[in-house]
Amino acid sequence: MADYLLGIDIGSYESKGVLTDTDGRIAAQHIIKHRLEFKSGGRVEHDVEAIWWGEFCEIARTLAAKVDPAEICGVGVSCVFSMLPVDAKNDPLVSGGILYGVDTRSEAEVEAVNARFGEDAIFEAAGNTLSTQSMGPKIEWLKNHEPEAHRRAAAFLHGAGFVVARLTGERAMSHYDAAFYAPLYDLSAQQWNPDMCEGICAPGQLPTLKWTDEIAGRITGAGAAATGLVEGTPVTTGVSDAAAEALSIGVATPGSTMLMYGSAAWLTLITDSPLRNRSLWSSPYHFRDTFCLHAGILVSGSLTRWMRDLMCRDIVQADGTGGDEAYQAISAEAAEIPPGSDGVVVLPYFAGAASPIHNPKARGIIFGLELGHTRGHLYRAALEGVSCAVAHCLDEMRKAGARIEKLVAVGGGTKNPTWLQATSDIAQVPQVICATTIGASYGDAFLAGLATGLIDDRDAIGDWITIGGTVEPNENNRVLYAALQRKYRELYGQTTALL
Repeated sequence: MADYLLGIDIGSYESKGVLTDTDGRIAAQHIIKHRLEFKSGGRVEHDVEAIWWGEFCEIARTLAAKVDPAEICGVGVSCVFSMLPVDAKNDPLVSGGILYGVDTRSEAEVEAVNARFGEDAIFEAAGNTLSTQSMGPKIEWLKNHEPEAHRRAAAFLHGAGFVVARLTGERAMSHYDAAFYAPLYDLSAQQWNPDMCEGICAPGQLPTLKWTDEIAGRITGAGAAATGLVEGTPVTTGVSDAAAEALSIGVATPGSTMLMYGSAAWLTLITDSPLRNRSLWSSPYHFRDTFCLHAGILVSGSLTRWMRDLMCRDIVQADGTGGDEAYQAISAEAAEIPPGSDGVVVLPYFAGAASPIHNPKARGIIFGLELGHTRGHLYRAALEGVSCAVAHCLDEMRKAGARIEKLVAVGGGTKNPTWLQATSDIAQVPQVICATTIGASYGDAFLAGLATGLIDDRDAIGDWITIGGTVEPNENNRVLYAALQRKYRELYGQTTALL
């Protein structure tokens, strides 16, 4: 009888599941694509029943049918960073799951919570400053705008926690995710902070805190009926997709760093003690003895998607693969443009600025245009703009006292050699690329192995992956890109008064 591990991730634009054995060999995979819902008032959501629960169930049923479901020994779950109020039966009280910092609805609440507690007091207790990435102010937004849902909430759950609750009946949240529910989590004590709940929610509305290599519960009869999995199968705590993705590529020890080129770009740097910086985020990692520094860029792949759809509409319409051909065409044109994009500079703040600026009012800028510029120039400049933002974040991590010993790149952007080279050149860091990457679901499967005891060493993730190569900085581009980086940062400073 084989031992299988099931990992399922609900990402921004797709849900993905993988079935592995305990050595990381893949037995089956399944992917479902979906969309974000961009609504008025800065709201960005997922349809909870259709995407979070519906797609999880469809993937679970599909993969469970590939083997004897009784051979699936553990289930790991991840989801895009999010928040959802649920009732006593763990049913959603709103139709849309509220997403990460790209959702800017809580600007007024950020100011209100800062005024109530004081920015210094929040930073001292939570280890983080408030931004639209923080879920505490978004819970307060529910109180102000959807008071009935807020009043009836038995719990405010992360998206992964919602799936876990539906599967097991247990309400849990990882310490990793709780740190982003600032100001509600005490980073030093590693527990909820009742004092900081005042005006936001009742402490009893917050789920049980667990580590992501722990079992949150076991699948109930109802969960089994919905998913095709076996009643009693253990399920992990659940965690944000970025954390599961980092583990999936071997980012597990202090000094190792993930750069995720997703719809947003995300950096996670592992440390052996909590480091604090007002421009970054700090949290525990998956395990009790490790911590993280994080930085986020709200638009990355979503910016390249926007440019593709705007400038390659004819190719997208003719392409039956969802726009892949258009990406290839415009990427090839960008590769022909020299480094520096002939003077075009893009500030990638098309949904506001996260790290290290934290300004939800910031907006995207395309600067330096001439009549001779082409869509290839604009596309390359967009890639370089995101790379400049990455370099800015890495500088802040070093200022916080972190050491960057190894940077592993992952995500859709790693398919674009022009983008990878620009990032290494601008940030002056090598990037390690895995030969194949499965994504957060692979990390979920590994966590399921740890939680069930089928895998007894977290370092065993190194045996699950194969390194495909390294992108080294091109010394010939150092001076040019240093000048671009200075212009990039000065451009923001000189235009903020116009926002």
